[in-house]
Amino acid sequence: MNLLADKPQPICYDGFVPSARMHIAEGVMKIINVNKLTSAGCKVKIWIEDYFACLSNKNVGGMEYVSSVGNYSIEIWKALGMNLERGKVEFLWSSEETNSRAAEYWPLVLDIARINKLNIMSDLDEAAQIIYPCLQCADIFFLEADICQLGMNSREVSALSSAYSNYIKEKHRPIILSNRVLPDLQQGKEKVAKSDTSFAIFMDDDEVDVNLKIKKAYCPPKVVEGNPCLEYIKCITLPWFNEFKVERKVENGGSKTFTSFEEIIAEYKCGELHPSDLKPALSKALNVILQPVRDHFKHNAHAKELLKNVKKNGNRRSAKSGLFKETKSHPFDTAESNSATQMSTEEKFKIVRSVAEECLKEDELMNLLAKKPHPICYDGFEPSGRMHIAQGVMKTINVNKLTSTGCKVKMWIADWFAQLNNKMGGDMEKIKIVGEYLIEIWKAVGMNLKDGQVEFLWASEEISSRPHDYWPLVLDIAWRNNLNRIKRCIQIMGRSEQDELTIAQIFYPCMQCGDIFFLKADICQLGMDQRKVNVLAREYCDDIKRKMKPIILSHHMLPGLQQGQEKMSKSDPLSAIFMDDDEADVNVKIKKAHCPRKVVEGNPCLEYIEYLIFPWFHEFKVERHASNGGEKTFTSFEELVNYVRFCNLIPNVM
Repeated sequence: MNLLADKPQPICYDGFVPSARMHIAEGVMKIINVNKLTSAGCKVKIWIEDYFACLSNKNVGGMEYVSSVGNYSIEIWKALGMNLERGKVEFLWSSEETNSRAAEYWPLVLDIARINKLNIMSDLDEAAQIIYPCLQCADIFFLEADICQLGMNSREVSALSSAYSNYIKEKHRPIILSNRVLPDLQQGKEKVAKSDTSFAIFMDDDEVDVNLKIKKAYCPPKVVEGNPCLEYIKCITLPWFNEFKVERKVENGGSKTFTSFEEIIAEYKCGELHPSDLKPALSKALNVILQPVRDHFKHNAHAKELLKNVKKNGNRRSAKSGLFKETKSHPFDTAESNSATQMSTEEKFKIVRSVAEECLKEDELMNLLAKKPHPICYDGFEPSGRMHIAQGVMKTINVNKLTSTGCKVKMWIADWFAQLNNKMGGDMEKIKIVGEYLIEIWKAVGMNLKDGQVEFLWASEEISSRPHDYWPLVLDIAWRNNLNRIKRCIQIMGRSEQDELTIAQIFYPCMQCGDIFFLKADICQLGMDQRKVNVLAREYCDDIKRKMKPIILSHHMLPGLQQGQEKMSKSDPLSAIFMDDDEADVNVKIKKAHCPRKVVEGNPCLEYIEYLIFPWFHEFKVERHASNGGEKTFTSFEELVNYVRFCNLIPNVM
């Protein structure tokens, strides 16, 4: 009431997924509702959800087909009398609008996902079904809508928009108008199913089809509850004609015109209005409504061609074809640096393989190095705070090994991912400062950045510059995987499947998997803790029938310095050496580190020596008094381990 009093032309958001032939609820009911809104002064923005056609498991012929369905739908609304005068209704294609303003739209989506718990949509089991409401909620704020005209089956969107309004302290929340969902014509079907064409009236059905479907429809005598024919009268024919005419013989009560639904219900309950009279009257009314659409698609060449395309593709609904269409791989490049040229394939393989604790798969890696002089290697990091020594020194060692063999390393600065993970309070300015600090450390420690062999790419900038390449890919990955499969990957965010998750943590694995293909990576060089999402990328190749799978190099995870700490923790300063620690800090932390005498397994000090000291210096020097055995230089880790186990190497001198 306040909105209508204060704002002469409220903006109303209404959307539809262009998925196949249009059923009568989407056609007639939408026109009735839109025309009511425009008559009250509202400006209606109809959001053509072409991206969502994929997420809703409805894309059967790619974006070209989706475009045909969208335009076919618009032709129907035009033919049937949607009030399009003076710009009262605006049709907006979601892909075009979000791509043109990607820097506004996708951070909004991620922000909504970040602040909402996954359990708000606990009844959904597909990853794409979790993501879909976040996009719908973002649409509301992106379009600056005052009113949202949605179906009763979009409760998740209402909950998300309410939560987000609270979060951003929005005084004027979007008003949700939830319209009735028309049931299927069969018994017990709460919603029209396009997949079963026998029990749904489509806007392009001919008269014979309509008559047959209504004749077969569930409509038991005297039964009102769950009667789809009565629902059709209530939601379609009465609002359209403001009356319902029944023609019948005098002995059956004679013809009668009903002007209210209550009047129809009263006669139907007592048996005075029989299904054999109601059904023909309903069929006749529906055919009168649909006739202008039939005429339009018969006489308008453009509309006729659209209908032909929609029916042709709709009849061959198949396995998931996907929204993402991969471009052809670039041919193998031929230019090669002098140092890499001098190496044999076997030498390159040995160096690259030494980076990883596990390689998926070695034969594929050998083949890649033999055929491609400059493989693209993907490595990423989340700017989330101070850099520990594994992220600083180990990454430098690994990157320099890769570049020495001719690899080009793309370092993905995952700033949006840090925001999704709520690092630095989700503040992108702070996250950017941390990212720049990390780059300076790698420069100082000696990462090989000459000749463009290492390229630092900010995720937010790259994605925003090519949203049409990135987001369809992410949505396609979500569409092809169920929720449980994605949840198995959440270890990459430092969480377990049992943790209370936000919706953002479902986005995260889909996005990281998407990064690999977006960057056209041949090799993924990431930690063992991210193995599951890398395997997801290889499985995705099977889904899209891509022969060249990314090779996974999963490097060792350096443990924390305290007993039983499998991984360094930035929240526990004593568990890790940081790249900006001073000498005194390092000495104190190593002195307090877990390092039992003659114990090798689970000894973090030995792991530091194996993965940091030996790769850096190629030796390990121990300085001690002559009475304790004198100075000794170890040239291999195996030599050191044997000495620790069987000789008297005291932890204090290590």
